[in-house]
Amino acid sequence: MKTSFDLVADSRDVQGKGASRRLRRSGKVPAILYGGHQEPKQILLDHQNLLSLLVNEKFFSTILSVKIDGQPQAAILKDVQRHPAKNQILHMDLQRVLENEQIRMTIPLHFKGASVSPGVKTQGGVVSHLLNEVEVACLPKDLPEYLEIDLSNMEINQIRRLSDLPLPEGVELVALTHGRDEAVVSIHHPRAEEAAAETPAAAAAAPAGAAPAAAASGGDAKKAAAAPTAAKGGAPKK
Repeated sequence: MKTSFDLVADSRDVQGKGASRRLRRSGKVPAILYGGHQEPKQILLDHQNLLSLLVNEKFFSTILSVKIDGQPQAAILKDVQRHPAKNQILHMDLQRVLENEQIRMTIPLHFKGASVSPGVKTQGGVVSHLLNEVEVACLPKDLPEYLEIDLSNMEINQIRRLSDLPLPEGVELVALTHGRDEAVVSIHHPRAEEAAAETPAAAAAAPAGAAPAAAASGGDAKKAAAAPTAAKGGAPKK
């Protein structure tokens, strides 16, 4: 089974919130490894090493090799808990992987060809990414790092759905198996507010140009209102 990243872990015997806080202060991240028809195992990972790995997109969508006390175990990342205000990993969930059993994994979508598509290049449309990742089910050996969507033939007002995605052999989309053929990407006309944002100078010039006319109109109105009063009262007495 091909793995992409190596994680070195130690067994963790102490548990509880107080123990976890002490471990984090010492640069360790509490984690759990479960599944694979074995009992869950509490482990410790190095915090600094995890920070360097988590910036890589592939870390979230490939099979990892977790060495616990020197013994390797294939696993996938299922969840990462982060501190809401600090650049700190609080906890991780890892699931064991067996070579002959299907896994479910969320993988990213990569889009290409948008700039040369007729909908963008000649028809003035804009691209909207409605999904950026999908959940797949497959054997570990068939797990793709990502799915790629070619937009180079899309025209304006067209949509690509999950059923339009090219899938490697042995890979299926979980949403489709549940009857959900969601929209993934579309090319559409710019919205009215987007079009207005492109010409702010023209929008700002309209009220300024109308101001003198409004002032003149207001002056004429005052004269018109004063005329009947003067006629009714006659000429002023000397």
